[in-house]
Amino acid sequence: FDNHCLSNAKRLLVSDMKMGVDISENELLRQSEGLLQRLLFDHTTQRNIFWATDDYTTLGDAYKYDAPITTDSITGEHDTVIQPRVLKSKEEQTNRTKDKAEVFTPSWVCNAQNNLIDEAWFGRKDVFNIEQPETKTWIATTEPITFPEGKTWKDYVCSTRMEITCGEAPYLVSRYDTTTGEFIPIPQRIGMLDRKLRIISENTSSTGEWLKMAQKAYKNIYAYEWQGDNLLLAREALLITFIEYYEEKFGKRPLNKSIEYIAYIISWNVWQMDGLKGVVPNSCTHGVSVLPDDLFESMEELILCPGCQNESIKKHNGTYCLIRDWGCKDPKTGENNRKIRFVDLIKNNI
Repeated sequence: FDNHCLSNAKRLLVSDMKMGVDISENELLRQSEGLLQRLLFDHTTQRNIFWATDDYTTLGDAYKYDAPITTDSITGEHDTVIQPRVLKSKEEQTNRTKDKAEVFTPSWVCNAQNNLIDEAWFGRKDVFNIEQPETKTWIATTEPITFPEGKTWKDYVCSTRMEITCGEAPYLVSRYDTTTGEFIPIPQRIGMLDRKLRIISENTSSTGEWLKMAQKAYKNIYAYEWQGDNLLLAREALLITFIEYYEEKFGKRPLNKSIEYIAYIISWNVWQMDGLKGVVPNSCTHGVSVLPDDLFESMEELILCPGCQNESIKKHNGTYCLIRDWGCKDPKTGENNRKIRFVDLIKNNI
């Protein structure tokens, strides 16, 4: 009897972990027909993000490397196709580490590095939490955050942060530890966006002001990722984080229009890119030159795109990724329509 109860307890533990960690695409689709589609959209290509991995090719043509990730391919009976790394088999994790050097960072390491960023911004240590290196944990501070002279809480919310090659974005939001699957309660979260949302909740009382500042927080965090499944997981985590903090603050769910606008921001600010080239993965085109040979048959020579050939990030012939300049408005319409190439933000001329 004891063994039977223990077995049931283990199954419940795994089930609870999965519910906390793995966000259901079926549920996103149920909430809003267009919500999941927003999270799948790529503003650079004006198409859906694509798989950019061979991990799913055995499932059929819709899961090939260059196939777009569609709503149909990840909902219904396919709802569990995309899962966080921690829920994948050890073999899958090993293969992805070999193929794409995919290694996720424990939350205690993310916390320590994020703390260094905040120590520089605030000019003091232990702002959001106190690290416990011996146990690889931390203790969150409980008093409202105070700000140094000359800086305000709104300055912090609007400060720009980016996570490169983000995977499931553990540096931005920390709903769970990406290496253990342990769910992290809101008061203990350590992501860069988590910290902004904590600040907002401490300094606002109305839903209107909270939403306005949350939108600014989301417009000032960025991330990019190569693999489409990781990218979707990151986008989903950012979206659910918004809902969770709103519910924690106001005891109710935000309106669908607020959720969909955050999803729209996320679809711009968290995008699919080859980080070494600044282009959509595998979008560079290469040519072939035929070399005549009097003694043998003609030989073909591969001609790389100029950027690939010279390792120059600004000379690729691929599709350069676009991001939104949220701070620039059209003087006539008052709308923000300015799109810029991410590569153009790189100062050095390489």
